[in-house]
Amino acid sequence: MALPPPPVKPDPNRIQTEQEVREDLAAAYRLIALFGMTDLVFTHLSARLPGEGHRFLVNPYGLLFEEITASSLVVVDAEGEPLQDTSWPVNPAGFVIHSAVHRECPQAMCVMHTHTLAGMAVAAQTGGLLPLNQMSIEFDGKVALHDYEGVAADDNLSERERLVRDLGDKPCMILRHHGLLTVGPTVAAAFYWMYYLEQACRIQLAAQSSGVPLAIPPAQVVTRTAAQFGTGPTKGWLPWQALRRKLDREQPDYIS
Repeated sequence: MALPPPPVKPDPNRIQTEQEVREDLAAAYRLIALFGMTDLVFTHLSARLPGEGHRFLVNPYGLLFEEITASSLVVVDAEGEPLQDTSWPVNPAGFVIHSAVHRECPQAMCVMHTHTLAGMAVAAQTGGLLPLNQMSIEFDGKVALHDYEGVAADDNLSERERLVRDLGDKPCMILRHHGLLTVGPTVAAAFYWMYYLEQACRIQLAAQSSGVPLAIPPAQVVTRTAAQFGTGPTKGWLPWQALRRKLDREQPDYIS
């Protein structure tokens, strides 16, 4: 197989078209399924559409993540109500967390929420995410915590305010007794954070299951190491190009 041309680093000031956002978000749905981070037809990935007004893309309710395509994504308003004709229902109640974050957090062009075994297990631990590995250490100072208040539904509007307050300017959040949430200025960035947050949770459970005492690096080492990881609007763009190429080869219908 011939090598693909090297990716060109994107211009962070360029605004994506709606079709580009659709294709990126559909790719993210397929990849979440591919890496075993789905919960049947539940949980959502959403993206803010370019332009004025509150318009977002979200999955049709009832499709598996592996079935999502760019054209099947539904445009909804800030309350999760469809703004286009669709033969599939959407789940406004499932969009409550997303709508709160999208509206109030400028860094949240894309919001991803999962209910994985590892994520929910760490969300049930009092210590939260531990700096057990280099992957985990990148998250030092970048993971917010939101306490459980029951099913996040539109009958608890005040929880939206607390959720946004707890997230602040961080790219990641652990929802106690619930799951994981990540945000980013691009789909690529939000996916990067979700993929590695999930990996960090899996590492933690594997280390804890060994039954031997855990070695925690000194605080100054954790702080220094976390600062060595890059941030910015192009976070995750390089692995995202490789992941899109993988889907282009193996699941090309995602862009349809």
